[in-house]
Amino acid sequence: MKSNIFSILASAALIVQFSCGGDPKTQLDTPTTGKINISVDESFQPIIESEVDTFEGIYKYADINAGYKPEGDVVKDLLNDSTKVAVLSRELTPSEKAVFDKKKIIPRSTKIAIDAIALIVNRNNKDTLLTVDELKKIFSGQAKKWSDLDEDSKLGDITIVFDNNNSSTARYVRDSLITDGKLPQNTFAAESHKALIDYVEKNENAIGVIGVNWISDFDDSTAVNFQKRIKVLALSQDSNPLTTDDYYQPYQAYIAQGVYPLRRYLYIISTEGRSGLGTGFASYVAGDKGQRIILKSGLVPATMPVRVVGLSN
Repeated sequence: MKSNIFSILASAALIVQFSCGGDPKTQLDTPTTGKINISVDESFQPIIESEVDTFEGIYKYADINAGYKPEGDVVKDLLNDSTKVAVLSRELTPSEKAVFDKKKIIPRSTKIAIDAIALIVNRNNKDTLLTVDELKKIFSGQAKKWSDLDEDSKLGDITIVFDNNNSSTARYVRDSLITDGKLPQNTFAAESHKALIDYVEKNENAIGVIGVNWISDFDDSTAVNFQKRIKVLALSQDSNPLTTDDYYQPYQAYIAQGVYPLRRYLYIISTEGRSGLGTGFASYVAGDKGQRIILKSGLVPATMPVRVVGLSN
C-alpha cells in the first residue's frame, strides 16, 4: 500500500510539472524529480551507489549527487546545511539534535539496513578465529604482538589499519571495544578502502577494519577481487568458546540473528522541511525495491527476511 501511495504522489507531481513545461530536474523538487546533493558515509559507498543508480534509472528526472566522505565530514555537512540528506551508521546525538532545535528543524531518521564491521587479515595469517575479549586487547594496546594472543604464532607486531581516522569504523571501535576511547600507537589510517586492503594484502602482521559491504556482494567484481586477496576473521562473543562453531563470520544471516558481534544500523537522515527528492529517495530505499538491493548486497534489510550468504576465504 505504501509503495502504491508513493507511486500515485510521484505521478501527480510529474503531471503538474509537465503541465507547467520545462525540465523537472531543474524546475521542481518532488519525491521523484529535481536535483539534490546528499552526503554519505564512505563506508557505504558500494550499496548507496547501487541505490542511486537504480533510483535514477526508474525516475529519469531525478538527479542525486552523492558525496562519499568520512563520517565526521558527513555530520558536519548536515549540521552546517551543506546537505539536507545524509547516510550514517548512527542517529544524531542530543547535542547535534540541539543544533536543529535552534533552527526549528526536526530531522527525520529512516532505518534502512543492519550493517557489520568486518576484520580482515593477510592470507598468511593463521589466526582467523578471535573472541571479542581478544579484540579488546588488540584495540586497547594490551596485545601488541600476535604471539600475545597465540604463543605459537610466528607473526610479529600487530598493525591496526583503518580506512580513515575520522571514519565510522574507527568511531565504532572506539565506542564499542575500547574503555577509554583511545586507539593504540600501532594504529594508522590507509586513507581509502582500496589502500586498506592493499596494505593488509602486503603485510602479514596487519589487521584491517572495514565495512562489510565492501566485501559482501558476490555480484560485484570489486568485492570479489577484494575477497581473494585477504582473509575475513570469524568472531565469538564467548570468552571461552568450546568449538569453532561458536565463531561467526559476518554472513548476512548471522548479522540478522545477532550472533556476529560487530553490528550497527544504517540510517538515512533528512532535514528537508517538505517532501522533496531526498524524502523520495529515503522512501525508495526503505521500500520493497530499495530493500531488495540491500538484500543482494550482503547487508541485512531493515524490513525484509534474509538469505544465508558466506564469505569464503
